Amino acid sequence: MERRTFLRGAVIGTSAAAFGGTLMRGAAYAAPAQPGPGPYGALGAADANGIHLPGGFSSRVIARSGQTVPGTSYTWHSAPDGGACFADGTGWIYVSNSEINPGGGASAVSFSAAGTVTGARRILSGTRQNCAGGRTPWNTWLSCEEVSLGYVHETDPWGVQPARRRDAMGRFKHEAAAADPVRRTVYLTEDETDGCFYRFTPDTWGDLSSGTLQVLKAGSATSGSFSWATVPDPDGSPTVTRNQVSGAKRFNGGEGCHYANDTVWFTTKGDNRVWQLDLAAGTYQLAYDDSLVVGTDAPLTGVDNITGTSSGDLFVAEDGGTMEICVITPDDVVAPFLRISGQSASEITGPAFSPDGRRLYFSSQRGTSGSSSAGITYEVTGPFRT
Repeated sequence: MERRTFLRGAVIGTSAAAFGGTLMRGAAYAAPAQPGPGPYGALGAADANGIHLPGGFSSRVIARSGQTVPGTSYTWHSAPDGGACFADGTGWIYVSNSEINPGGGASAVSFSAAGTVTGARRILSGTRQNCAGGRTPWNTWLSCEEVSLGYVHETDPWGVQPARRRDAMGRFKHEAAAADPVRRTVYLTEDETDGCFYRFTPDTWGDLSSGTLQVLKAGSATSGSFSWATVPDPDGSPTVTRNQVSGAKRFNGGEGCHYANDTVWFTTKGDNRVWQLDLAAGTYQLAYDDSLVVGTDAPLTGVDNITGTSSGDLFVAEDGGTMEICVITPDDVVAPFLRISGQSASEITGPAFSPDGRRLYFSSQRGTSGSSSAGITYEVTGPFRT
């Protein structure tokens, strides 16, 4: 596979609102990424929480499934999954889905400017297998149901406004969402072995109650040009959405999704790939593929949730693999950032940075026992690149 150049750039203007005000610097990339020394150095021995981290970083447990969140009276949900952070005055909020069925939903934890937990609450109930999702520029959380004919639910991280089901965003096995404030659209992944990649363009930006659902069309190669075609029947009945448009490109198990500066990245767990769409050029290609790693074992497998940082780094969590979060740098290097020991029957979910970029939140969905009732949500603090 030839190495190709692409841009991983800066969130500017209105797009900054989608990422808590962080700015991503422009950088030239060659793809797909290859293993090399990470920007933070080698991982150290496991800490008291069983997490291997580079020097200068530390971890703490924020919440455990079935237990009261320390400092609050709220009981944390089972199977914590996709998450995001929201600025809240001088502090911030971390939201987290619950991937159980039935029950699902999502919860939120509030933090002070010093990082002290100040509250926790339920923000969505009565849904099914809420896996990933995405934040919007108007500070709501899109919680996605990973079931056949699943819905997207728009929720309020503060728990003030009621959650609303967004039927116009389509019924399918939803995974993640990423808002593009430049084109005023939301990208959506589908967790099927023959799934598709979608975008939803609301009739009015900021109101997801109506709009147009489209699917990406492209050839069978791992790079090329793409176009969009409207899905005639977004409710997926009687024909499922992914089978309604001839020429829709298939992806093997769509997972995480992240937007920045005319680029959207999304992952496919079935083939351990990170895909990159250059939205301005209308082209797509691979940013990472474990089968194309040269001369060594692939450091990143079980490719799943993805997020980005102000430095232009991508952080990709593993479902299985070696229970790592890996970083893909603007120098096109992929390397482990952290590893969780003793939890091989779990997966890492919900990576998200605090608005100032200094704290990383994530969960081990099934903890040490491998049960959905044993999830653990963590925070890592340290000298992240800004």
